[in-house]
Amino acid sequence: MLDESRFYFHHAANQLGLSERVRDILLAPLRIVKVELITESDEGKLIKHCGYRVQHNRVRGPMKGGLRYHPTVDEDEATALANLMTWKTAVVDVPYGGAKGGINCDPKLLSERELNEITRTFVGQIKEVIGPTIDIPAPDVNTNAKIMGWIMDEYSKYQGFSPGVVTGKPLHLFGSEGREEATGRGVMIVLEEVLKSQNRSMKDVTVAFQGFGNVGSFAALLMAEQGAKVVAVGDHAGGVSNADGLDIVKLIQWTTEHRTVAGFPGGDAFESPEVLTWDADVLVPAALGNVLTKDNAADVRAGIIVEAANAPTTPQADEIFRRRGILVVPDILANAGGVTVSYFEWAQNIQQFRWELDRIRNELSNHMRKAYASVSEVAQSRGVDLRTAAFILAIQRVGKAALARRPYAEASDLPQQ
Repeated sequence: MLDESRFYFHHAANQLGLSERVRDILLAPLRIVKVELITESDEGKLIKHCGYRVQHNRVRGPMKGGLRYHPTVDEDEATALANLMTWKTAVVDVPYGGAKGGINCDPKLLSERELNEITRTFVGQIKEVIGPTIDIPAPDVNTNAKIMGWIMDEYSKYQGFSPGVVTGKPLHLFGSEGREEATGRGVMIVLEEVLKSQNRSMKDVTVAFQGFGNVGSFAALLMAEQGAKVVAVGDHAGGVSNADGLDIVKLIQWTTEHRTVAGFPGGDAFESPEVLTWDADVLVPAALGNVLTKDNAADVRAGIIVEAANAPTTPQADEIFRRRGILVVPDILANAGGVTVSYFEWAQNIQQFRWELDRIRNELSNHMRKAYASVSEVAQSRGVDLRTAAFILAIQRVGKAALARRPYAEASDLPQQ
């Protein structure tokens, strides 16, 4: 994943004629933190995990990015995702840099007490390098509002009342209206803009989802409300399809109870990998990374791919999609609704003034549509795909901020508009 994230950066940097020294400056992480977490299990045994926080870039503001709890979390993955967060926040033009991290644990194997202790131990180990004006974590894979509340509480024991240290908190702990739905809503808004550019609407398309967690379920629900027909959904345990459109409200109720779409009585079952090559107009990968590869890209039948997950497409697959004329909306644009509403939550915490839900949704819509328009303009003016255009736009914004703060290089070395 680290090599692949840098591949996309270099592809855009080549378009800009960026010098090697400036590439090195923009790619190098500011700080990599690895901590050993020793806690006690419910049975009284010592258990060990590793926690990571990679802080990539802060020239445009405090660093921002999620914390994921997953056995695969390691330094390279965190570095790649921190890198992508720098470009994502720049694409939607919120005043943040990029960071990412997590713990290499499996929450499904931990009790709530064990998970709470691991989280608080992690905060105690990294408290000096996070904060409302330094680095602001958020939910990611296998983390949620409850865990963000624990982080805020633990950090506040050391620093005093600090609701702005994390976003994605519960509403009753200074969270924001609209945060839970934000990433999925952003995905829906971007698809609306893509379809608008093709003189189509949601009512004209069928959609297949790979992944039905927070992001996938909200995106599917909102697309269905706008008239899209969600014909297939696959997750870790199986898939379900209905050519007439799945009842998304009932499917969400089913997955809340059963923790999978498998077995849902409102459609036909299929093996989960098949969803990536489903016969649908739009494919939304909304789970983990690297699911679209050179091995399956030639079989993808959707004409539009909206990357709701982080880094779901390998460079080899991306090249195949370009050759085939498949439009890919990149993750650093498509799933930026979450960090955008995290910005709104942080602003509310700093101001100690709560925004209404309608304001949050309107502000999110404005940010996402403006970001899509800016990326589309770069794509058209330079004759490049949306992913390359998004990276070009982000590199320009980060590069200009870096030059304004400190003359790392000659102005001619840095990206030009």
